[in-house]
Amino acid sequence: MPGPETSGEGVRFRVASPDATQLWLCLFDAGDRETRLPMSRDGEGLWTVDIAGAGPGTRYGIRADGPYDPGQALWFDPDKLLLDPYAQAIDRPFAYDPALAAPRGEGGDTAPLMPKGVVIAPLHPVAIQPPMFSPGGLIYELQARSFTMQHPDIPAGQRGTISALAHPTIIDHLRRLHVGAVELMPVNAWIDERHLPPLGLRNAWGYNPVSYFALDPRIAPGGLSELRDTVAALHAAGIGVILDMVYNHNGESDMLGPTLSLRGLDARSAFRRDADGNLINDTGTGNSIDCNHPAMQSLILASLRHFVTQTGVDGFRFDLAPALGRMPDGFHPGAPLLTAMRQDSLLADRIMIAEPWDIGSGGYQLGRFGEPWLEWNDRYRDDVRRFWRGDPAMLGALATRLAGSSDLFGAGEHTRTVNFIAAHDGFTLRDLASYAHRHNEANGEDNRDGHGENFSWNNGVEGASDDPAIEAARQRDVKALLSTLFCSRGTIMLTAGDEFGRTQRGNNNSYAQDNAISWLDWTGRDREIEAHAFALAAQRAGSAGLSGTKLLTDSDVEWLDEHGAPLTSEDWENPARRRLIMRYRGTGLALCVNGEVEGCRFQASGQSIDVPGRTIVTLEGQL
Repeated sequence: MPGPETSGEGVRFRVASPDATQLWLCLFDAGDRETRLPMSRDGEGLWTVDIAGAGPGTRYGIRADGPYDPGQALWFDPDKLLLDPYAQAIDRPFAYDPALAAPRGEGGDTAPLMPKGVVIAPLHPVAIQPPMFSPGGLIYELQARSFTMQHPDIPAGQRGTISALAHPTIIDHLRRLHVGAVELMPVNAWIDERHLPPLGLRNAWGYNPVSYFALDPRIAPGGLSELRDTVAALHAAGIGVILDMVYNHNGESDMLGPTLSLRGLDARSAFRRDADGNLINDTGTGNSIDCNHPAMQSLILASLRHFVTQTGVDGFRFDLAPALGRMPDGFHPGAPLLTAMRQDSLLADRIMIAEPWDIGSGGYQLGRFGEPWLEWNDRYRDDVRRFWRGDPAMLGALATRLAGSSDLFGAGEHTRTVNFIAAHDGFTLRDLASYAHRHNEANGEDNRDGHGENFSWNNGVEGASDDPAIEAARQRDVKALLSTLFCSRGTIMLTAGDEFGRTQRGNNNSYAQDNAISWLDWTGRDREIEAHAFALAAQRAGSAGLSGTKLLTDSDVEWLDEHGAPLTSEDWENPARRRLIMRYRGTGLALCVNGEVEGCRFQASGQSIDVPGRTIVTLEGQL
């Protein structure tokens, strides 16, 4: 397999580049002086060199020579220092510079601009345990940097890092939410998109990776050991860890992008191209990884195994996951890479979550990944938002989402849905009820970026308001959205800070806001909303009816109007109806949903309860 391999005698470096005419291993000393050593090629295009006496801490890069014809996916340029795709660590973060994208012969030597790969000592493999997270639990999505950058209880030097997640204050917060697993937004080393530096902006999310092994030093200054120790601490608290992986593209972008790693070594294997040789852009980022090519399948599988064996993570969420299964004739759930992942002895039992859409042809694949995949459910997101916004004829859709989305996942007995109302790439829960329109002016794209239709509302005033009535209405709406999420069948996902009313000032695409717009404001959090979330979490954790994954049918629940009468077909078809009782048979559990502004007395089985407007009330044995 490619990559550095340490032994008692030194390090063997192996790099795949089948179209190159020559590769050099470039070693860098403490003063950044470079020593170039030619590598030898075998018949399969794997280049090798043995360095006696080398060991952990060795800093290195690769240079490659060969034909230069970008129209044919040939970017060989010995002036470009390249990161070994299998390097497990880098010495500093990536920073975009136009010279990294300069044509051959025009940009000069990029070694001063490039992070160097670092040889690390192999960690003793962790004892692989069954995943700690079980479907039906709560996934807590967070970006390691923004999550603790402003947390007053985290030591200043630790804020914004993965290790901060192991702090007792953070673990206590997660446990009060009954978090089943944290989902870490990308931790692999990434680079800014080229339009950001001139705007004074930086990529804040990490969805632009250069390496599939090395962690980004900005969030993991302690390297792989930092992630491993944090996983262990979370596991000790009963909390699993899921990594968000971006295998659909890399940070080398389009035809004019930088040459950093795969592009300069083996672009023909790495990237999908059309009949004219142009890079296919099914991701909206400039390139699409060819997940059907054996070299890329091997790289992706090795990356996944690396994180399981070296850190013990419980699973993975896959960004734009149709890219992993796109064949020449479209998406197939049985595509080679997806099949290999399910059959791999180290990966078969891991939690696998698909974001089941990308922008390519046939890219919307919600419900098609099959067992054992979980899938982000944007239909849930939109239907719940539309119901609480007040759109007509949404009661039936809400009922379907509460019961597990059988219209999407009805092929088996259990739902595979991941229910969410807000995620990293959209409005926060608070902003859903505060902004009818996106406000992304700070992103420098004239407010054209981000989703245009968010099914959001503002309760009368766009943005911040000093009116107590408006603020009370927004707080009420956030509570209703949280209640809906925690009362829904299947796995649920909450984005960090939504449990206490975080705002991004109407920015629904904060990927470039590595600042207070995306950093969580822990001191200013809404304690009332937070208490509501804690109570919902405790209720869900203690109720098999709420936290199960079995798809609910009419044999499991009965649907009643607010007077306790069964809902008729006319009721379901009434576009103005916004109230119902969802009563679980034989359990005493009932949900009372009041989507109207006015309060209402709900009655059933000779009992009654007053439910305020725009509220869900969960009852045990009272109706």
